[in-house]
Amino acid sequence: MRCSKMSSFIVMDIVRDALKYDDAVHFEVGQPDLPPSPKVKKALHEAIDSDKFSYTQSLGLLELREKIAYEYKKTYNLDIGANQIFLTPGTSGAFLVAYALTLKQSARLGLSDPSYPCYKNFAHVMGIEPVFMPIDKDDNFELHVSDLVGKNLDALQISSPSNPTGNIYKKENLKELIGYCEQNGIAFISDELYHGLTYEEDANCALEFSENVYVVNGFSKYYCVPGNRLGWIIVPKNKQKQAEKLCQNLFISAPTLSQYGALEAFDEEYQKIVKAEFKKRRDFLYGELSQIFEVDATPEGAFYIWANVSKYSDDSFAFAKELLENIHIAATPGVDFGQNRTNKYIRFAYTRNIEHMSKGIKRLRKYLNITS
Repeated sequence: MRCSKMSSFIVMDIVRDALKYDDAVHFEVGQPDLPPSPKVKKALHEAIDSDKFSYTQSLGLLELREKIAYEYKKTYNLDIGANQIFLTPGTSGAFLVAYALTLKQSARLGLSDPSYPCYKNFAHVMGIEPVFMPIDKDDNFELHVSDLVGKNLDALQISSPSNPTGNIYKKENLKELIGYCEQNGIAFISDELYHGLTYEEDANCALEFSENVYVVNGFSKYYCVPGNRLGWIIVPKNKQKQAEKLCQNLFISAPTLSQYGALEAFDEEYQKIVKAEFKKRRDFLYGELSQIFEVDATPEGAFYIWANVSKYSDDSFAFAKELLENIHIAATPGVDFGQNRTNKYIRFAYTRNIEHMSKGIKRLRKYLNITS
């Protein structure tokens, strides 16, 4: 293991420092402030009252895995076996399973730059080499087959909708990437945690194009239960036994109470409210920030805006600290997400209500002397 190469989350330093200010405006953490469906709360209470404190089987509750399989049938018209679905402690556990199933030590994992920083940190923990490929607004923040040629990859990981840019991989491009990976013996891992939080067009599931891909999802974002630490991974049929052994050894089983609560997470009417609320927030914050910074594109999903702050600073870390210390605005410096011009970007999360975000916008306008 090469833990010494792991980088810390700068955003966690921002979170800690923001606690100093009672009037801090929070754009930093990708954690929804909305509660889950009331049905989830009720199910959790019932599980506690029924003493549901024992381990589940390593795959997770069969009833929950069957519900997840049903959602894939209803949403994507996919037939997924319940035994291909493994419940994990957050999506973090799912990434570890995916990497252990597909990559040996010193193998090469393709990632976009920018991308979610845990990917590379998990790779370093497991002795895997992350290979970064730059993306920007000219390619809709998507990797393409041309980026993969000559990289000698063993696996490729993408996220759609993505963190930090909020883009969605277009259907034809996703299909081409998966096809190229299959033809060249490259494992394909798709982080689909923000599925459901899409505002104009739905995101495609990687399993629509191949049954040999690995799909990661969870309950933290769209279903609004980040603290319950429950994710899932769907593996190819020929990897089921291997995945079960990994889960047994890595974490025995996912949190039991969280699984019982998640049985009621697929509350369609409530999820429509969640999605509509985040779309309102997206529209508000994009409209405001695009008048202050250069925003390359309207985010299509998730709940982030990737803002180019270079007309004010070419050091996003220093600028984020400046905003926090001087006007008590907490936002995430782009350097958390890679090295591809990330010193010029800050990620703003619209995970708080519009009234809260409005306070931050007013402070930004006054501090940066923007009158119009």
